[in-house]
Amino acid sequence: MEKRVLAFDFGASSGRAILGIFDGETIRLEEIHRFENTPVKMCGTLYWDLPRLFHEVKHGLIKAEKSGGFESLAIDTWGVDFGLIGRDGHLLELPVNYRDSRTIGMLEEAFKRIDKEQFYNATGNQFMEINTAFQLLSLKMHRPDLLDNAETLLLMPDLFDYLLTEKKRADLSIASTTQMFNPMKRNWSEEVLHALGLPKNILPEITMPASVLGTISEEICNELDINPAKVISVCGHDTQCAAAAAPTEVDDFIFISCGTWSLFGTETDKPIINEKSAAFNITNEMGYGGKITFLKNIIGLWLIQESRRQFRREGNDYSFADLEKMALECEPFRCFIDPDAPEFVPIGNIPERVREYCRKTNQYVPESVGEVMRCIYESLALKYRISFDEIKECTGKSYGKIHLVGGGAKDGMLCRMTANACNCEVIAGPIEATAYGNIALQLIADEAIPDIKTARSIIAKSDCVKHYSPETTEEWEDAYKKYLSVINKAAD
Repeated sequence: MEKRVLAFDFGASSGRAILGIFDGETIRLEEIHRFENTPVKMCGTLYWDLPRLFHEVKHGLIKAEKSGGFESLAIDTWGVDFGLIGRDGHLLELPVNYRDSRTIGMLEEAFKRIDKEQFYNATGNQFMEINTAFQLLSLKMHRPDLLDNAETLLLMPDLFDYLLTEKKRADLSIASTTQMFNPMKRNWSEEVLHALGLPKNILPEITMPASVLGTISEEICNELDINPAKVISVCGHDTQCAAAAAPTEVDDFIFISCGTWSLFGTETDKPIINEKSAAFNITNEMGYGGKITFLKNIIGLWLIQESRRQFRREGNDYSFADLEKMALECEPFRCFIDPDAPEFVPIGNIPERVREYCRKTNQYVPESVGEVMRCIYESLALKYRISFDEIKECTGKSYGKIHLVGGGAKDGMLCRMTANACNCEVIAGPIEATAYGNIALQLIADEAIPDIKTARSIIAKSDCVKHYSPETTEEWEDAYKKYLSVINKAAD
């Protein structure tokens, strides 16, 4: 008998509703609704347009009902952002986008209150100014009334679940992105909360992935004229859904969840928190089955997406295929950037920032569209190489394959460059890894699939992957040395 489940997958630039139809052997995906996720700037603050996004969720529910119905649904989103619920159950304000400027300077402010080494040891999280802890510290310093009036903080997937079910809880995987979570104790870090002066009482109870949260509320079912369905708490963090879908047959593997962000990592049984991991600023986050995803957050396709938007603003509507073709036509290894340099985080003119980075590091300055794109592509691949080497050093393991999943798997140029830069075979796909992971975890919760190993085997049979073997590795090795010199100079 077929099982039909519905996945809502929210990325930082778009969202979609995807039906998963499981026949006992393979999972067939049917995209029924896709929509943009465009932040809105109002009165100097960059917000997520939550009412519009929830409106799109409702459209997805209606379309899924008309497409044959569904037994359960689950939601995954990007990490770190949240909404605050007041004592009357209403949202106090729209969730603020992590690219908003309110966290500028908050890392340094936090380190005045808690020693950096102590902070990392307590959470095992990569320090990024966008993280939830620093957003809350900004509120404490500049808008304390908002925190005073809050009864519950709900991270983005938990917030959508609340709007559907009226149940408040924190999914384990998304909680572990906040820099307020202790991966050893697997609960909120009282040490960090106390040091930063953040209220613990607004943080909800943490629940395990692949558990039933509740059902769609009667009010919404009546409004949309749909049947009640279970709402499953899968891994609310999209990275963990993508990692769950990596079609690997071995326990030790490397994955890159490549979308707006690139998450480069591996799975471990226990957190790795030591001097090396701290020096490399590698994060420990929670995945399905109590696994740790030991990974690096790297700015990913954002650089290409935002560059394309800038070219559009200038009157040139290039497709992604156009940008790749122009990059291929340009001379390789002329200049590099550090994708994670702070100037590349905000919305705006990425191509000009690339040129400025090259000027200040005394490199060739790319002028044409193709030259800018070539610089971005090569720099991303070489940044992956850095993370690959760091993870191998921390785990003491070697890895024969890299599973590149998500939207980046469509980009043959990036996949080839990654294989060359890392001197390692790249297996690209599935493209819809996050949806596959979301759906597979719903099926595990429903006991239709027994375990994650079986789920990965089913996903491998359900989708096609491409293999990329490394080539011209000597040229890439020389480029890597040059790249390290450039970004180290920029950091000094």
